[in-house]
Amino acid sequence: MDLQEFLVLWCGFFGTVALVGYARSLFGMTKAQRAVRVMGRIEQVREPKHGSSQRDGIPVAVSFQDPFTGQEFTVTNDAGHGEWITAAWTGRQVGVRYPRGRPHDYRFVSDLWANRYGRAWPNFAVFLLYVGLVVFAAIDWGWPWALIGFGVPWTGSALWYLPQSTRAVGRRIDALASRPPVEGRVIAVLTDTSTDGEGSTFTTHTPVIAFTTHDGTVVTAYCTADLCNPKNSYGRTLTIHYTPDDPAVFTPDIAALHRSRPLDVIFNVVALLLGVAAAVIGVLLL
Repeated sequence: MDLQEFLVLWCGFFGTVALVGYARSLFGMTKAQRAVRVMGRIEQVREPKHGSSQRDGIPVAVSFQDPFTGQEFTVTNDAGHGEWITAAWTGRQVGVRYPRGRPHDYRFVSDLWANRYGRAWPNFAVFLLYVGLVVFAAIDWGWPWALIGFGVPWTGSALWYLPQSTRAVGRRIDALASRPPVEGRVIAVLTDTSTDGEGSTFTTHTPVIAFTTHDGTVVTAYCTADLCNPKNSYGRTLTIHYTPDDPAVFTPDIAALHRSRPLDVIFNVVALLLGVAAAVIGVLLL
């Protein structure tokens, strides 16, 4: 089998996967569409144990109601149910998803309605189909088509993402600076060790901070950025800026956000220019 025959099979397979997936979504047959999605409420928050793993999440008890039976459930996240809960306070709402009729098979989700139509895999299949078509065009019509096939969608994505990213960063900084900061403290440092394929060992340290908002809400959260020397930060007192609408968005170093803002813009502009250059060079070389 030569490369072109392989690409034909590749495109045929992933094209079929995409069509079947979209058909299942159209008729409401996907697992994601059949799942029950409800908002739960955090009833209790416990401090993570110093030195434990970040994969456990912040220990919480969450209550939710099955909309079909009306039965109330109170569950915990100590068995690794779904996504890690990295920021918690009493009364915070969290997404809970489970198969219909099986509320004990629950999963915590940060975005309750993500992939609600079950199109994630069909969309990925379309991407792989597109990759196959670009490679086929590059082989059959010439390699400049690979540059065009890469540059055009890359440029479109960058044009869509750049202004949104810039506005989002600006809104986040404005919200963080909208109220005076509060005092926080590192109550634990979580430690995880992993080994790569070559046998090298890597250790990560995740500080957990606690702070009280101006309205008296006690927040416990992972602090994964803007904190110097996280390994030795246990017990450290911090100045915390947080957004009033969502205390899960916070920083112990708002100056670092201001410093990184121009770098983010430069990175996005370079990414945009990379896509434009690839498309233009591909067209010129046809």
